[in-house]
Amino acid sequence: MIRSMTGYGRAQCACEKRDITVEIKAVNHRYFELNSRIPRAYLSLEDPIRAELRKAIVRGKVDLNLSVSRKEGDDTNVTVDRALLEQYLKELRSAAEEYGLRDDLTASTLLRLPSVVSSESSEEDLSEIWEEILPVLRQALDSFVAQREEEGKRLADDIIAKCGELNSFADRVEEHLPSLMQAYETRLRTRIEELLDGRPVEEGRILTEVAIMSDKTAVDEELVRLRSHTSALKDMLEKGISNGKKMDFIVQELNREVNTLTSKIGDLDVTRIAIEMKSLIEKIREQIQNIE
Repeated sequence: MIRSMTGYGRAQCACEKRDITVEIKAVNHRYFELNSRIPRAYLSLEDPIRAELRKAIVRGKVDLNLSVSRKEGDDTNVTVDRALLEQYLKELRSAAEEYGLRDDLTASTLLRLPSVVSSESSEEDLSEIWEEILPVLRQALDSFVAQREEEGKRLADDIIAKCGELNSFADRVEEHLPSLMQAYETRLRTRIEELLDGRPVEEGRILTEVAIMSDKTAVDEELVRLRSHTSALKDMLEKGISNGKKMDFIVQELNREVNTLTSKIGDLDVTRIAIEMKSLIEKIREQIQNIE
């Protein structure tokens, strides 16, 4: 399946102990590059997350955002430092007795004293958390891949259509070649007749010169190779072979053939057709830059 390198996927789950949200988005890049935003407490899960992404993503600059929110009060431990509390009581009562102060200490006053009461979340089982994150990650990844494939189909259809246009331009060049040789022969004959000034024209010489020029300007091989490259590109797209690097190489070869064709034939009409072909090839190249 042809896939675009751009895409977006999001999934979330209100699980029993925590709420989990995963967002994945990507843009074009020559290689796979991951930029992940993961809560500090779960940084050790980055490697398995990366491994899961690599199963579905070959190329692209990928941004992943993982949000994990523990539900209020879940796994929270509250402790009172009784030894410290006794120290506070002892010192406060001693000071009250020493300075003749009224002993009006209450539980609420004591519990507000520094470090007497502490709360902390119990240590989480990362393997348990991973079991909750994984299905959410896969759901986001499925959505992400589906969007990439949908965009990839549009890219493939557009490139296939442009390959057809390119072949049509190649047909026009091929159809124009006989008239080029005829025009060259006419110009050559006129020039020789002017030089000979009424003397007999050596027909064999003219035919030889025309044959030499025909050989120099022959672009049959270039046109065959050009059609072969467009055929290879269309075949990959129709079979769903998503290989942007190989396609990019084919586009380079298409450019090479058109450049050779232009250099061999110095005709204005062919040059105009070649400009249209190069414009099409550039559009194909731009589209291929979006393919994974």
